[in-house]
Amino acid sequence: MSIAKRTQTKSKLRRNAMSPPNARIHRAINISLLRSWGRFPEPTVYKHSVPTGLIVLTVSVVVIAWALAASHSTLARVETDLLEPPEPVTDFSKFKHGDPSHARMPCMLCHRRETNSPRPALPGSNGHLPCAGCHAQQFASSSGPMCTICHTSSQSLKLKAFPRLTSFNMKFDHARHARMGGAGCVTCHRPARGGVAITIPAGVNAHTTCFRCHSPGAKSGAQANGRDISSCGTCHEPGRHVRARSTVPAFRLGFSHAKHDKSEGLTCNECHRVRAGVARRNQVSAPQPLNHHASPGAFSCMSCHNGKRAFGGDDFSVCKRCHTGTAWHF
Repeated sequence: MSIAKRTQTKSKLRRNAMSPPNARIHRAINISLLRSWGRFPEPTVYKHSVPTGLIVLTVSVVVIAWALAASHSTLARVETDLLEPPEPVTDFSKFKHGDPSHARMPCMLCHRRETNSPRPALPGSNGHLPCAGCHAQQFASSSGPMCTICHTSSQSLKLKAFPRLTSFNMKFDHARHARMGGAGCVTCHRPARGGVAITIPAGVNAHTTCFRCHSPGAKSGAQANGRDISSCGTCHEPGRHVRARSTVPAFRLGFSHAKHDKSEGLTCNECHRVRAGVARRNQVSAPQPLNHHASPGAFSCMSCHNGKRAFGGDDFSVCKRCHTGTAWHF
């Protein structure tokens, strides 16, 4: 197309744009002029380009939808993992009394007391029963980790010693035993440290003392409805073992149980009171280990050593009967 013709076409377009007739007529005229000028795509181009664009749009929508679905599924799995953590793997090389499956079973199921021996026997002497009743799959292998609970190794038949009391605490009610009448303080406690202190049953040897009453198959009295008192659960409960202390401040001040015994006309009840419904360490009261500066109204050494009941008079030379050793001085 010549330059003159192009200029003439542009002039016609400007005149058509400035004229006020109907807009559709002007648009049609402008399109015809553009086509004649060669600047407007032919209708055949639309026929091929429009479907191609629709295909691209459709594919994009499908890809986006798939990506959203995949991300939603991933988020769902993550939420499920957070809300429902995987079950922990059971360690069969260790026995735990606190396991829910073990805690609901009676003690006598595993610890059968055929004799009055103070040392309990490990269960499983009869074909690994009763353990094999629940753990048949673990006992099917002769080298499984469960074997090391009782044996020194999975290939050895040598048994380990009965474990120390670590996962069980001891419970004892002084008030209940005091009411029975047949038991007194000397039933369980003996002089120790040259008579200064008294023993407190502890460890496996404590069974020697307790089993004198709690023998195999022993029953409680009529007041307790004749319940079985030979089971482990009578005296033991799950929890950290806390041993009762056998030293008190009075021992460091020269007090001796051996000098306050029957030879002086004294009994345990002269100084100690049994209290019911309290923790084991607080069940038996003790005097304040003070004589000259005891709290007013408190039961202390001064309750007896008042110059009237004990010693007599005001002769302070008898102070050495309590205060001994080179470290003591006025």
